[in-house]
Amino acid sequence: MLNLTPFEQQFSEQRTFFTEGTELFSKGGMFYSRRVGGEPSRYPTINENEEVTEYPSKVKLFNAFKISGRTKKGLGIGFFNGVTQQMEATIVNHETGEVRKEVVEPWANYNVLVFDQRFHGNSSVSLVNTNVTRDGSFRDANATGILWDISNKKNTYKTFGSLKGSWVMDEGTKFGTKAEAGVEKIAGKHRFSINGNMTTKDWDINDVGFSTKTNLGNYNAWYGYRILQPTKNFNNIFMNFNLNYFHRLEPFIFQNLVFNNNNSFTDKQFRTFGGGIEFSPMTQNDIYEPRTFGRHLKVPGYFDSWVWFESDSRKKLQYNFEFDYYAFDEKGRNQIITNFGLRYRFSDRFNVNWTFNPSFSNNETGFAGKSDTDIFIGRRQRNTYENALTSKYTFNEKTALSLTFRHYFSDVTYKQFYTLNQDGSLAETNLFDKNLNGTYNAWNVDLRFSWWFAPGSQLTLLYRNATSNYLEFSRLNVTKNYDMLFSQPTVNNFSLKLTYFLDYNRVKSWTKKKL
Repeated sequence: MLNLTPFEQQFSEQRTFFTEGTELFSKGGMFYSRRVGGEPSRYPTINENEEVTEYPSKVKLFNAFKISGRTKKGLGIGFFNGVTQQMEATIVNHETGEVRKEVVEPWANYNVLVFDQRFHGNSSVSLVNTNVTRDGSFRDANATGILWDISNKKNTYKTFGSLKGSWVMDEGTKFGTKAEAGVEKIAGKHRFSINGNMTTKDWDINDVGFSTKTNLGNYNAWYGYRILQPTKNFNNIFMNFNLNYFHRLEPFIFQNLVFNNNNSFTDKQFRTFGGGIEFSPMTQNDIYEPRTFGRHLKVPGYFDSWVWFESDSRKKLQYNFEFDYYAFDEKGRNQIITNFGLRYRFSDRFNVNWTFNPSFSNNETGFAGKSDTDIFIGRRQRNTYENALTSKYTFNEKTALSLTFRHYFSDVTYKQFYTLNQDGSLAETNLFDKNLNGTYNAWNVDLRFSWWFAPGSQLTLLYRNATSNYLEFSRLNVTKNYDMLFSQPTVNNFSLKLTYFLDYNRVKSWTKKKL
């Protein structure tokens, strides 16, 4: 994915081991399973005349297990442990021909421990701890959070919140905190919520979890109206209004004020549609895009409006679309996001889905580079297209076959460069001439066969064909783009996974019979 933001891109987990039985481990959003067996934590240090010829893209998972369950008294207990192997990079000296190895990820141990006590029906208090310990002088980390979600006896109101701390040990100790508190009305046609949260600049759970925006305060007020009982014209109605205020904590600066409205309706023909608006009436101060502490980039206010529609899902042919348009308070600057989908059900056993999601961002501004004295900002055009075709055939209640084709394309073209002034405004410059134009493509085919041979037990055979490329230029025509993509080597993977469910009471009865 072509990521031009200041933040790491978060991806969904695809490994079945990490997607099954994860309800407890998701508490507080402190565990991001892709960290286990993710990228190495260091890049090798090289001298002049040296080049990194081999660098592992992923860390090998040596062993992992998890235990989770809940007692009769409502206490949920979850424990995860994973061990990853040592990984090395290969470095070659072009003058001497010497080849050396450098450890970029040592043996590492990951732990997640969760206690979650439920009471009074929907109330709970949780304790979450995550930890990673790496061998040698590499970075270690620990994070702990206390969470609460407490409803009144009538289950009409609740209070919620959390208090979390993170410790990172890497040539010193860095300690950060994150706190949230709020109250919400959760019953009736009219509902509301008021909450606030703060994240200090040293909050960092990225060794085991996922965190992006720090040094930030955010306060939110929300009102919602809902009708779940059918009326004369609609089966249900949902409406809500949101007001958000953001500011930087240190040093204090206003960041943004956003108003948002969402609406959703389902009519008597089971067609669902809706839309909404969002606007920021004042100039925003983006505290992240300059990628330098204490600096900010001024971004004009905007007005965003969208509409969407989904046809009756009970019919053989279902279709949906969404159109979202951002108009910024700056000439020629806008963003368009669209989504289209078709699904045809040939029978109860066989269906095909197609989705197409193009988006366009015109005249946006973003970080381009830095020198000893300046921060450079570029004005750019960004286009993204995502196509996916998925089919599934169910042979019977135990076996199924699915096939997916997916192509992702994104390119960026820079038009002009600026230096960032101290007040967040831009000044034209000719001091920056680096080529940042680029095109990213990704293609994959997934063929999956699943067999549920016993209750809770499954055998899965997966074949994946994938390729990708990144080009240092943009605005290719479709034919040339595909030609260059499929000239790249493809990766073919086969995997076989067996999951077998053992019922404790049945095993216990077997043991008694033998005795």
